[in-house]
Amino acid sequence: MPLRNPLTRRVSSDEPIRILSIGGGTGLSTLLQGLKYYANPELSSALPSPMRETLNRPLELTAVVTVTDDGGSSGRLRRDFDVLPPGDIRNCMVALSEDAALLSKLFQYRFSAGRGLKGHSFGNLFLTALTQITGDFAHAVKLSSEVLASTGRIFPSTGANVVLQAKLEDGSLVTGETQISKAKSRIQTVLLKPRRIHPLSETLEAIEQADLITFGPGSLFTSVIPNLLVSGIPEAIARSSAIKAYFCNLMWQPTETMNFTAVDHVTAINKHARCSLIDCIIVNSKPVSAPHRRRYAAQQVQPVAVDMEQLLKMGLRVVEDDLLARSEKVRHDPHRAAAVAIRLAVAGRRRRQRAQSFKSAAGL
Repeated sequence: MPLRNPLTRRVSSDEPIRILSIGGGTGLSTLLQGLKYYANPELSSALPSPMRETLNRPLELTAVVTVTDDGGSSGRLRRDFDVLPPGDIRNCMVALSEDAALLSKLFQYRFSAGRGLKGHSFGNLFLTALTQITGDFAHAVKLSSEVLASTGRIFPSTGANVVLQAKLEDGSLVTGETQISKAKSRIQTVLLKPRRIHPLSETLEAIEQADLITFGPGSLFTSVIPNLLVSGIPEAIARSSAIKAYFCNLMWQPTETMNFTAVDHVTAINKHARCSLIDCIIVNSKPVSAPHRRRYAAQQVQPVAVDMEQLLKMGLRVVEDDLLARSEKVRHDPHRAAAVAIRLAVAGRRRRQRAQSFKSAAGL
């Protein structure tokens, strides 16, 4: 589906700020959990007043989620019912719902016993059943989001039932996300099978209208990049006048990104998108504590090095901030990450308006 030139549609000054977040796994849901406080009027009162004032208009959220998971409950449901994996999307729906809602807890409930039930989450079963009833996974996601009163929209990156493959440095080809995460050799390239699949038209429209497009945080090769292998998505993002920002991972990921620097992350994304897609990278400025470092050292995992000089040579805008959650594991803090995203989204709106003004003045 071809897109209009994003600059031909006039951006009204009173339109909501729009953020499109791309990813999967727990990383994307972490960012969405923080962003919902800006998008949900009932929750925004909990924000510090300076942050409420930064965003002086409504916020619209859209999440585009990878659908290559083949492990655990999602993998079993894929095999048994030929549906798209519901797990990552379920996490995003819950992240965008009100924390105290009983339905949110119900959707995350995982059965600990029962033949055929053990290991399944209620939300995965609910999405699968609704897909069987409606005949359409994307529509089932929309209806489930309404049940949860989730803030924002959630789209699978494609409606096709796809499998992730990886070409490794040793020359082998590994099939399936679960097997890729166990690979002993360094990943060179990931691909989708079938190769040519298409996104939802709603996803392309959301890309066109976005002020900020975020990638991550999350597993680079199995959560972020698979979305960019869907035909039309990287091209639409490249045409967009939005700011395109990558939330760089905090630590190496065993088997996926061992020894990766921030530059390696961006290079991998641009390589798979087949263009220089990222123009801004968000990195952590607070050192990881010594106890955390010792704990991760047992797995030979270290913090991702920020090779600042090389990032700047790539023409990237580098945003440094304290992004660490105060938790046992090294994770992004949802509220700190969201605050950075909001500032970038406001800047993205100004950029879109300037670009539009330039085109109008040039009579284009």
